[in-house]
Amino acid sequence: MKPFDDPSVASAFEAMPPQARAGALALRDLILNTAESLPAANPLREELRWGQPAYLAPKGSTIRLGAHKSADFALFVHCQSRLIGDFTTAFPGEDRIDGNRAILFDDPSQIDETRHGWLIARALTYHL
Repeated sequence: MKPFDDPSVASAFEAMPPQARAGALALRDLILNTAESLPAANPLREELRWGQPAYLAPKGSTIRLGAHKSADFALFVHCQSRLIGDFTTAFPGEDRIDGNRAILFDDPSQIDETRHGWLIARALTYHL
């Protein structure tokens, strides 16, 4: 796991319940690994937005990680983007979705590196 540059981001992860923290940290690793393979996604910034860990790429759309009222944790994208729509077209019926803003998870084992990595890569390069 890559160390945190910002102590407030580390604190946000620490404040999550254990199951949510494990899943959010797994998603964080996937985001960071995906960004490493995409030159256009760098430099990737990790900071808090709306009190949640957020990932911002120079030509990307913000990705946030956090709790959700209907799941243990979620990966959020900008609700006015086409990211979730494109994702559900590419992978119909594969995940629980909250409208056009989030993928919902109840267990870290539900994270699929290929499928969710695809969405993350799209978000990190959204404005290219």
